[in-house]
Amino acid sequence: MVEPDLIKAAQAGDRDALVALLREIEHQVYRTAYYLLNNEQDAMDASQEALIRIYTKIHTYEEKAQFRTWVQRIVTNICIDKFRRSRPSVSIDEHELVFRAGDDVEGEVMAVYASEEIREAIDKLPEHHRTVVVLRYLQDFSYNEIAESLNLPLNTVKSYLFRARQQLQALLRDYQKGGVRG
Repeated sequence: MVEPDLIKAAQAGDRDALVALLREIEHQVYRTAYYLLNNEQDAMDASQEALIRIYTKIHTYEEKAQFRTWVQRIVTNICIDKFRRSRPSVSIDEHELVFRAGDDVEGEVMAVYASEEIREAIDKLPEHHRTVVVLRYLQDFSYNEIAESLNLPLNTVKSYLFRARQQLQALLRDYQKGGVRG
């Protein structure tokens, strides 16, 4: 958690406070970028761009939102822009999957997210589903924080997470059976 005094000092023009603030958040920024872009070099580029943007825009931060939410919005938007430039779009309609009510998909995701299979499965998700999964399960954002970060209605966030869990469940089943969807 970043100290509010450090943020205020950085906003007031204290260069040392700003550098300390950036050092405090750089790992979180990189982690988000890496899980969204799934590429070390792209994540480093996006992280650097995000930190520069935070450096130049710190004076625009208002305490209406949590500082980490403001930072995540910046990182996520940069990653989405990079993702759009480098990847073809995927239609959600083509990937509608069946969800069994008794399955504990959230438990499965949390238990195995660090494994190679889950990283590959997350990478196969449509951009907007991947973004909410990363913010929810890797950055521990609440639904409300995700909605605020992405400027989306709360019900849209819930819907994206529901569909992403459906897709992840199907992909994880395929991995367990030894096959992988294309």
